[in-house]
Order: sequence, then structure tokens, then C-alpha cells
Amino acid sequence: MTGPERREQLIAVGRKLFADKGFEATTVEEVAAKANVSKPVVYEHFGGKEGLYAVVVDREIQALMGGISAALEEPEGARVLLERATLALLDYIESDPAGFRILVRDSPPGQSTGSFASVLGDVAVQVEHLLAAEFKQRGLDPKSAPIHAQMLVGMVALTGQWWLDRRKFKKDQVAAHLVNLAWNGLSGLDRSPRLVTVPHR
Repeated sequence: MTGPERREQLIAVGRKLFADKGFEATTVEEVAAKANVSKPVVYEHFGGKEGLYAVVVDREIQALMGGISAALEEPEGARVLLERATLALLDYIESDPAGFRILVRDSPPGQSTGSFASVLGDVAVQVEHLLAAEFKQRGLDPKSAPIHAQMLVGMVALTGQWWLDRRKFKKDQVAAHLVNLAWNGLSGLDRSPRLVTVPHR
């Protein structure tokens, strides 16, 4: 194998092990054994397990963000964009469950980037701008867009995690239910929301 071919082989082997066992339970010895190379070859290409994991996670983030960003690029109505973004995440989960499992597992200690949380944060920022414009049109406070963006993204992501292991519903059904709750919830927003259980002051 050439150097680039060997690197790709090690990435594929590492990706499968990280998806099956997680970062902590995967060892350089296992990666080397599955790739039929010595441990120094893994170190030569990635500097260790952390380096290999970082490459794998970065590729998964690019794949997921690419799909979601493309879904949000077209200048369509808010509901259509919500449907597209929801389907983009579910498409990724359906077509690449191993990659999604890698992203949703805990990142190694001390790693502040590359985690699923940072991906969701990036998506929420994109959604926030769309919501702010929509809120302005509807006479709602655009300053509340960030919290609604976090809620929407979190709802879709957690439902996606649930669906990954319990495929009782088809992808389109899951997306339809998510969009139904999100869209109808957004459509009926109070201008000044407050809790009914808390006395007014």
C-alpha cells in the first residue's frame, strides 16, 4: 500500500472500532492488529489513538454539517427549511449509523471541539438567524431566537438518537412528527410567555 492508502485503511479500521466500542475501549494495538500493521505505523500516521480519533470525528462532522448546511442554504419558507434540516440529520443517521454513533459518544477528556455538542451548537447558530427573521415578520421578539434555536436543534438531535436504536417508525414519519410539533409550536407562540404555576409579581 502507498502511504495515503495505508492512512485511509487505518481511518476505516479506527472508525469501525470507535463506532463499535467507543474511544476509551479502543486501543492502538487493536487498530494495528485489525489493519495487519505494527503499532509504530499507527503512531507514524496519527501520533496515537487521539490523532486517529480526531481525524475520524472531523470527517463525520464535515459529512453531517455538509448535509444540514446544504438543506438550509436554499431561500425557502421557514417550514420547508425546518423539514429539510430535519431530514438532513435523519438521512445522515440512516445512511451512516456508525458515524452518528461516533459523534454522539463522549469525546475524550479535555477535548472541547469535535463533539456532537459543538456540531449542534453550529447548527443552532444557523437556525437562529432564520428564526430571528421569521419572528420579526410575525411580530415576535427576535431576541428570543437563540433559545428557540437550541430547543429545536436539541429536539431533533435527541429524537434522532432515539430513532437510531428504535426503528419503529420510517424516517419520513419521524421527520413529519418532529416538524409537526416544532412548526405548530412555533406558530402558536405567546408574545410574552410565562408559567402558569408561578405567581405573577
